[in-house]
Amino acid sequence: MEKALELRNVSVVRGGVRILDGIDLDIGVGENVAIIGLNGSGKTTLLKLLRGDIYPYDDDAGYSMRVFGEKRWSIWDLRSKMGVVSMDLQSLFNEHTTVREVIGSGFFGSLDIFRNVTVTEKMEELILCRASEMGIEDLMHREIGGLSLGEMRRTLIARALITNPRMLILDEPMTGLDIVMKSKFRQMFDILTGTGVSIVMITHDLTDIPVKLDRVVMIRDGRIYADGRKSELLNDETVSGVYGAPIKVECTDGIYRMHIRGDSE
Repeated sequence: MEKALELRNVSVVRGGVRILDGIDLDIGVGENVAIIGLNGSGKTTLLKLLRGDIYPYDDDAGYSMRVFGEKRWSIWDLRSKMGVVSMDLQSLFNEHTTVREVIGSGFFGSLDIFRNVTVTEKMEELILCRASEMGIEDLMHREIGGLSLGEMRRTLIARALITNPRMLILDEPMTGLDIVMKSKFRQMFDILTGTGVSIVMITHDLTDIPVKLDRVVMIRDGRIYADGRKSELLNDETVSGVYGAPIKVECTDGIYRMHIRGDSE
């Protein structure tokens, strides 16, 4: 299988502390993966590393990092191939920016469609196409300050898909959504898993993981704790180990849920 990501002995050091420590990870083109762990385990640092926001620590042991087979790449080329949806990105947009402008800004890697750029007719068609795929075509001229949380997430997903990326990284995409909206988003992500785009979902909550997303990578204290199929890893023992607490895992219709033992028993 062609590899979208290939990391060997990759570490990230900040303030003398290893945030990621000796990460070995392969993700194939078209493969869908959930990266799970506690807040502070290193998941978001891994996202920043993949996006080129930060770089690996280069020590005597050496490391290797390839993205779509390339050891070296420009940030623009990387981000055209890798769409990202995150809470951090959501907070950067001005509340008066319209849905159309947010989606279209993905063409330019900016936070708006500024006057010094040209939006072609083909671009406008693709903006409408992506909005329609997300079910927000009727919101194109709405300012994002008036959107619900679910509408804003759909807008950001449309933006992330605007350059036809080969990989879509979703950082805690369901945080703050109610139970009904979470169900709708899981269904939407299940559809995306069949499009050939690699879906990498970063989350601390097993409930977020779509039914059709089968591989799970668990991170604890900056290291990969376990890597394998959902059916093999999402059990009481392994999940308790990665979260450092006595956890009960249950699965209904392909949706996994967890709770601390004793809380609801």
